[in-house]
Amino acid sequence: MNKEDILKVKALLATKKKIVIVPHKNPDGDAIGSTLGLYHYLLKSNHQVKVIVPNDFPSFLKWIPGNDQILKYDSQTNQCNPLIEEAEVIFTLDFNAFHRTGDMEPLLANSKALKIMVDHHQAPDDYATFMYSDVNMSSTCEMVYNLINMLGDENTIDSQIATCLYVGIMTDTGSFRFPSTTSTTHSIVARLIEKGANNSQIHNNVYDTNSYERLQLLGCALTNLKVIPELKTAYITLSQEELNTFNYKKGDTEGVVNYGLSLNGIVLAAIFIEDKKEGIIKISLRSKGSFSVNEMSRKHFSGGGHTNAAGGKSYTSLKATVDNFISILPSYNKALNNE
Repeated sequence: MNKEDILKVKALLATKKKIVIVPHKNPDGDAIGSTLGLYHYLLKSNHQVKVIVPNDFPSFLKWIPGNDQILKYDSQTNQCNPLIEEAEVIFTLDFNAFHRTGDMEPLLANSKALKIMVDHHQAPDDYATFMYSDVNMSSTCEMVYNLINMLGDENTIDSQIATCLYVGIMTDTGSFRFPSTTSTTHSIVARLIEKGANNSQIHNNVYDTNSYERLQLLGCALTNLKVIPELKTAYITLSQEELNTFNYKKGDTEGVVNYGLSLNGIVLAAIFIEDKKEGIIKISLRSKGSFSVNEMSRKHFSGGGHTNAAGGKSYTSLKATVDNFISILPSYNKALNNE
């Protein structure tokens, strides 16, 4: 986003507006943290603001300041539709293509509201009047901090905003260990702590709230872990029956794919999760080095994301999806073994 765009956004927000903020479907820590961080910032300027998520989000995020104000489109459609239709400005955060919002896609595409995109994923669609897109950023929360700063309002960041933004930076950087974590990221995190983000408590709230069933499900996932050493690949499967056995709740499989990637010599890790309600196999891919799971996901699994972290889906059975995954791996043999 250039200086001219910043000045236009600042002028746009100088008067009270009806604003809707939307993240992607199945929102994670960065999606919820960025939307709520922006929500609190815009409220301070007396805007009429609503956060609408396509569907529910994990319970370990339901302590974040403002989470009780979030509307869920799938269960509160009649309440959400007029808000989107009447919105003057729509911020789309942590995604860059309307199909990432599921059932909200046609409503957002047809909305006459001015669109502002803030996102760090690759290959953005051209739908926004103002686009702040940077694939080198650690998280959308880091970008929201930058946006507030570029608008000249860094001094308005309080403990609520700081807490929201810290959550997204922490979760999307894998607690600050992923390559996208830069010295600038750490500088911003330091500022957020100075503004009131309690880093220790935030970490505990997100990562130290496991249920017995969630740990049992993790044990099941690790039992299902398979390794293809000659292709430096590991993968995990979880069937709907296994999810049901351990009383699966949204967010229970968050981060499980990283266990495969943590194995010595592994460059590519995947998890395949059966979702009979949606009729799909959900796929999460992770990689090390320059091996692009974004490219793999876009080409084979109707998805996308980042170089080292991407998601996708399959409409075949769990076994057929895994068989397909294994069948395409030899075409990536050179790239996998060069890492």
